[in-house]
Amino acid sequence: MPDLPLNERLVIPGSELNWRFSRSSGPGGQGVNTTDSRVELVFDLAATTALPPLLKARALRRLEGRMRDGALVVTASEHRSQWQNRQAALRRLAELLCSAIEPPPPPRRRTKPTRGSVERRLSAKKLRGAIKGQRRSQAPRPDD
Repeated sequence: MPDLPLNERLVIPGSELNWRFSRSSGPGGQGVNTTDSRVELVFDLAATTALPPLLKARALRRLEGRMRDGALVVTASEHRSQWQNRQAALRRLAELLCSAIEPPPPPRRRTKPTRGSVERRLSAKKLRGAIKGQRRSQAPRPDD
């Protein structure tokens, strides 16, 4: 299998990708019972040499919920052919790793609410309280 390019600088060698095939459920007619079109792509993230230590640690931390036995497993079974499922699994693995190694967003800068927004909020609260107070102040009428 060819190497998996994550972006311009990072490439995962095909030797670090392990494949497993099994029978897939879903479309396929008579051939569904005889062809192993379901694909499981197993990538040992902790042992890879394709990622620098910082990116590897970031990916391990972000993908720890998806790891199974210390490896990242991606499955694909939506296509009838094994080759298309292999391509789909490679795409999914690349998307997962790219999103896992991207840098964290900058921290939020805390700001004070504007004076106008505070006044609007307080006037809306007073209006709502007045409406509820009108409902409460009506005494029950005696039945004649």
